[in-house]
Amino acid sequence: MKILTNIAVSESGYLFNPTNGDSFSSNLVATDIITLMKQNKTSDEIKKALQAKYDVEKSTIERDYDEFIQELGDNYLLSTDGK
Repeated sequence: MKILTNIAVSESGYLFNPTNGDSFSSNLVATDIITLMKQNKTSDEIKKALQAKYDVEKSTIERDYDEFIQELGDNYLLSTDGK
């Protein structure tokens, strides 16, 4: 899964969907996830990078990542076809 290509993402974690005008703000971890997704990192690579950066249990990273991906999907910000 990837962030839709038309989604604008600022360095501070502000997301804007020009298709419908929706905007979202994200915390530091979510911003890191988005940045890594835009670099075409796999979910495993993203989780490993987060675990290396933040001193938290692997299970916490897994849960938080999965919840954030669900939130992105719920807000129509993900593409499952690679676009």
